[in-house]
Amino acid sequence: MESNLLPDSIRPPRLQPGIGFGSGPTGTLRSSSLRPGVTVPIAPLLPSPASLAASCGPPPPPPPLQLHSLYGGLGAGLGPGAAGHCNPGNPAVLKEAVEAVVRSFAKHTQGYGRVNVVEALQEFWQMKLSRGADLRNGALVVYEMVPSNSPPYVCYVSLPGGSCFGSFQFCPTKAEARRSAAKIALMNSVFNEHPSRRITDAFIEKSVCEALASFNGNREEADNPNTGIGAFRFMLESNKGKSMLEFQELMTVFQLLHWNGSLKAMRERQCSRQEVLAHYSHRALDDDMRTQMAADWVNREQSVAGTIGQELASTERELEDARLAGRELRFYKEKKDILMLAVGQLNSANTCSTLPSH
Repeated sequence: MESNLLPDSIRPPRLQPGIGFGSGPTGTLRSSSLRPGVTVPIAPLLPSPASLAASCGPPPPPPPLQLHSLYGGLGAGLGPGAAGHCNPGNPAVLKEAVEAVVRSFAKHTQGYGRVNVVEALQEFWQMKLSRGADLRNGALVVYEMVPSNSPPYVCYVSLPGGSCFGSFQFCPTKAEARRSAAKIALMNSVFNEHPSRRITDAFIEKSVCEALASFNGNREEADNPNTGIGAFRFMLESNKGKSMLEFQELMTVFQLLHWNGSLKAMRERQCSRQEVLAHYSHRALDDDMRTQMAADWVNREQSVAGTIGQELASTERELEDARLAGRELRFYKEKKDILMLAVGQLNSANTCSTLPSH
């Protein structure tokens, strides 16, 4: 099947998420619209975070930010579980921690008694909006059930900023799956308001030092925005004052660009890190970007049959492991959605090719 990619001579600007395979082994970049956004640091929500810490303990320390490659480090810098604030290896420990936070939240908002965690999560974000949080798409919390006719049932919940969590227990009913997803999302939402979850000068310095140690770098690299570590520092400093979830929402775009091969393609087209940062730091993940990435996987499938199926199987395993561990899931969820979109594009193309001509 022939590629429908445009030749380079008529291509719009190179800073685009999609990479094609029509003109070389590394591919070329396609066009898409720019939709810059502005994120304002949110005001602390909880009236007394110290009282939460006293009742259920302080949140665990945030995981280290590490660079995994000197150019693609922007895409892999956080690591897969960086925004999942509670990620113990023991499921019983995770369940106990979640229940403790839910009880504490109930105590501070409704007094003692059983809390409707689904309502509590929605009220939490509605309260953030009323207190001036910059939620461009409103405060609505969105649930998504995985289609199934029998247990265990699985539910995902997307928070207003884009972060995603899922039911982390064996759920015999759809209602229980919804409650399980709401519990882990509420715990992360509460912990995200803690001062230790803010990007500060001390946090930036610690993260940069860890990156330098991992790659045997020197201080000059950290001060040079043309190096991977320097770009990493620039990203952190540009987001000073934001929370871990806010930063992870931004980094998800770069993680997807790294996974899709787009960052590598930009480098090979001599795009500087500053250009990439400036272009994508203010661009929301939208349907246009997903569609372009899906088209890249269609091209890969047409070059090597079975590519999408293999990547989809790997992604589903990652998503399952991360969900059961209580991690933030948007990166894995977006990967799966993009791959499923690619499958749909392939099926549509195959259907059209088999229709009789008139």
